Amino acid sequence: MRGQDVILFLIEKNNFSPPFFPFSATASFVLRCGSRQSHGGSKTRKKWGARGEGRRRDSLFLLLLLPTLVVSLQDGKRKQPWRSRPSGPMVFMVVMEDDPIISPKSSQKKVMRGEEAQKYKAMTTTKHDIFLDSFLPAGSYKKLYSYTHLLNGFAIYAKSEKAIKTLSGAKGVRLIQEDIKMAKMTTYTPRYIGANVVWPLLGGAEKAGDGVVIGMVDTGIDPSNPSFLSTSDQAKPPSASFKGTCQTGERFPPDSCNGKIVGARWFARAGQATGEFNATMHYASPYDPDGHGSHTASTAAGNFHTPAISKGYNFGHASGVAPGAHLAIYKAAYSFGGYMSDVIAAVDKAVEDGVDIISLSLGPTTITSGPASFLNLLETQLLLATKAGISVVQAVGNGGPDANSVVSFSPWITSVGASTTDRKYNKSIIIGNGQVFSCGGLSPSTPGETMYPLALADDVSNTNSTDGSSNCQDPDVFIRSLVQGKVIVCMFVSSNYYEGDFLAGIVDTIQKIGAAGVIITDHSSSDSDIEYYPTFPTSIPSAIVVNSADAQALLEYYDDNLVRDKEGSVTKFGATIRILDGRRAIYTREAPVVAEYSSRGPDVDDMQMQAADVLKPNVMAPGHHIWGAWSPTSDAMVEFQGESYAMLSGTSMATPHVAGVVALIRQRHPKWSPAMVMSAIMTTADVTDRSGRPLMARRDGGVLERATPFDMGAGAINAARAVDPGLVFDAGYRDYLQFLCAVPGVDDAAVLRAVGVPCPPSRARWCSDLNAPSVTVASLVGSRRVDRRVTSVGAENETYMAHVQAPDGVAVRVSPDTFAVAPGATATLRIVLNTTAPGNTFSFGEVVLRGDKKHTVRIPLAVFPAAALSP
Repeated sequence: MRGQDVILFLIEKNNFSPPFFPFSATASFVLRCGSRQSHGGSKTRKKWGARGEGRRRDSLFLLLLLPTLVVSLQDGKRKQPWRSRPSGPMVFMVVMEDDPIISPKSSQKKVMRGEEAQKYKAMTTTKHDIFLDSFLPAGSYKKLYSYTHLLNGFAIYAKSEKAIKTLSGAKGVRLIQEDIKMAKMTTYTPRYIGANVVWPLLGGAEKAGDGVVIGMVDTGIDPSNPSFLSTSDQAKPPSASFKGTCQTGERFPPDSCNGKIVGARWFARAGQATGEFNATMHYASPYDPDGHGSHTASTAAGNFHTPAISKGYNFGHASGVAPGAHLAIYKAAYSFGGYMSDVIAAVDKAVEDGVDIISLSLGPTTITSGPASFLNLLETQLLLATKAGISVVQAVGNGGPDANSVVSFSPWITSVGASTTDRKYNKSIIIGNGQVFSCGGLSPSTPGETMYPLALADDVSNTNSTDGSSNCQDPDVFIRSLVQGKVIVCMFVSSNYYEGDFLAGIVDTIQKIGAAGVIITDHSSSDSDIEYYPTFPTSIPSAIVVNSADAQALLEYYDDNLVRDKEGSVTKFGATIRILDGRRAIYTREAPVVAEYSSRGPDVDDMQMQAADVLKPNVMAPGHHIWGAWSPTSDAMVEFQGESYAMLSGTSMATPHVAGVVALIRQRHPKWSPAMVMSAIMTTADVTDRSGRPLMARRDGGVLERATPFDMGAGAINAARAVDPGLVFDAGYRDYLQFLCAVPGVDDAAVLRAVGVPCPPSRARWCSDLNAPSVTVASLVGSRRVDRRVTSVGAENETYMAHVQAPDGVAVRVSPDTFAVAPGATATLRIVLNTTAPGNTFSFGEVVLRGDKKHTVRIPLAVFPAAALSP
């Protein structure tokens, strides 16, 4: 999938003289998003570098491949020549070494603000224009963006390869990267994760999150959806520090920014340059024609107690996790996917506007061939966002249950996996012999308690039809007099197009022929995609028989009660059936289970898949079968076309749950750093159910096994405890620089190229030295000492005692094992790990700090005991 390309540059020096700096080319990578607009996990497993993930259109975690070119400055010599590529229009992203407004060299207190920042932005933009005019002929390019806040650079659309060669030789160019194609990755869940317990502490549900702005980088928003209508508490701007504005346009009138929505912009210049953006289809405004962005926004901060009505039925009252929070919308993804240059522009603008949180569902489908996964352009941009005090929450990916499938790498990002909830929809059918089968389908029952005649589609259709009738795609083949009052059995057919369209076609046919209802099943014994549609919604009585044994029993019952004449024509339909209502949810109080599709650790350092000393995912949140706002104009999911609420699954759905919890924490503790917020979420997460049993993860084939930190991170998010964690692990920009400088294979020059500043004089020896709320050691040879600093955020003095559950093959010692800490004070813990029995895989444990004021702080341990030291 080649198309026209978009490219990114990083510029090294602040003057424009022509001496050539040497460069070397590295290889390709693309990005994808963490949503899965489907009714279950894909059976097709993702592998790094694979050409695709699945064939269904509902799996929006697409693999859209586009070759990428990253050019890096090397020690005074050209390591390899400019890579040959087809000539033609291209887009580049270019970043200068001149400081952005959020300078990597300055402290947070010295960041430019207000008028000073605006003047610097204007000056920087002018410099970009002068630079381009001095090197490229007029008419040979078009500048798409100037990046000024997190990166000092720009994106251009160039008409030929000559522009790349020219700019690559310009003095000051630090990195050239071809633009990257990207794709898009509730009614009960706030209560399930404990958010409702926090709301009273913040003034009630309507004020929970008040003053906090969540920046949603997604497909836009439908401002007319009830989840985003203004309330009396949201008539005012969030705070004087937020400077966002609203772009108006089609389906996004001036009153769309109403207090709930406080900023809205759209970014599509790369898509426009390549010809993929269509203003009629994609809307040249912040309006969301896809539905994905509206869904995630409502999960994070949708209004409290809004009826979630779909197919004419109220499935419950929806609330965002932080119903009082404000939303700033940065539309940068479309039905064709998107481009990294547009996303970077969106993030840059979000930081300029002053958002408190950035919620993303983006990540690379492969790892860049550079020295480390943590040094790709998006990761380093988000590092600078964190430096500006912004919490970044990102989907971990939908590549599970394969190991090493996470697509959110860096320790400064809260990476979110997806879990199930205890909300279930029980759909059943009763047949005439008394058997009851559990089915799928969010649909009404057949009227009353009457048993209805059952008929196979082939038996009530024209016998001379050449198109076949069993799949119920053509209403004209049915004999109307025979179908009246009957429930029709239609056969599901897996195909190379979206099976959701196929199911919708069945429902449309049944409505047109006037049947009493429909049973959808697959009579084959082979594996079928039908099992992934248990919650397919319809407005007519319907049921999806997902179990092959049940389907066989149903068809045998039908045949046993069917009477035919000598010519084979049916003379009596003796089988009867009743479809029960499947739209009422039940709550089982079951613990969350890691969804099969949720990406798994371990995190990786580089393309060689070297395991990293970083825990990913960080936490999991509800992501399976989540109700949220939807755009009626969307055709992304035919089963919800024309509806204002839809049910989706994926790590994209889990991510805004965490963004909402971050908003609650930041409202409660406005001075906490992003690292403190992440720490509070991780150390208070649940790792057991209400009975004390370990949480489980779904593996290949639906097998349940005990979840590890590589499945669930620190555990299932618990908002009620996260606002009062007792202790936190803090880290800042300098700590993250030390982390980068300790990554195997990364030298000072690589760090300087990536972030614009050198490694600090005091160096960390190991990546595991980062003051994270977890300990991951990818290769423990002998012993390693890992220090952790904890800060008390409790209201009174508290004494903690350390309890250790050591990983297999590892001895763990914590000192001091008992310590007292006053509010605001810090304590240092020394954790010593010793290999006692070398193994061939990671093993897991935890250090639990129990306080005498009822705080419990959990530190996950993930250790690969590689070798013991010789005596």
